[in-house]
Amino acid sequence: MTYDIMLVRVQPGLTLQETLDRLTAGFDPDADLPLLRLTEAQRAEWDRILGRVSRDIGPVESEEYLHSLALETVGPPGRVQLDYCGDTAHIEVAYRHSGPAALEVMDLAYRIARIVEDESGLTGHDFEVGQPTRTGDPVKVADRLSGVSVWAHHLS
Repeated sequence: MTYDIMLVRVQPGLTLQETLDRLTAGFDPDADLPLLRLTEAQRAEWDRILGRVSRDIGPVESEEYLHSLALETVGPPGRVQLDYCGDTAHIEVAYRHSGPAALEVMDLAYRIARIVEDESGLTGHDFEVGQPTRTGDPVKVADRLSGVSVWAHHLS
C-alpha cells in the first residue's frame, strides 16, 4: 500500500476533475495497459524532469518500462517513486514513515511533484488530503502518512 500523488495534463476547457473523469471513463481493470508511446515533446519533458530531479534532489535510479518511465530516489530520507506516462504521472511513497521521517519524505515527494509540474505542465493533486501539490502543505501530508504508517505498523 502506498501514498499516491496524481499528476495530469488538464485538457483545455476542463477542470482537473473533469479531465480525470474523461481519462478514467470506460477503464477496464482487466484490460492490458497501453504501451508507452511518448511524443518527442513528452520525451523531452522526461529528460528535463530526470535531469532536474538528479540535480536538485540527488541521485536517482531510472528505468523504462513497457507502460511508463520511472525514477526512484536513492538514499535518505526514503524511497520516492515517480512513474511518468506522458499525459499523466504519479508519485508513490510507502506507508512506513512516521514522525519527522514522514515530513522529510513527503517534503521530498512534493518537491518532485513541483519539478514535474514545472518541466511538463502537468497539474499535481494530492487526493489523500485534498490539496494541490503546487501550493499544498507538506506538514498536513506528513501527518496523514505518519498516522496511516503507525496504524499499519500496529496491525502487523
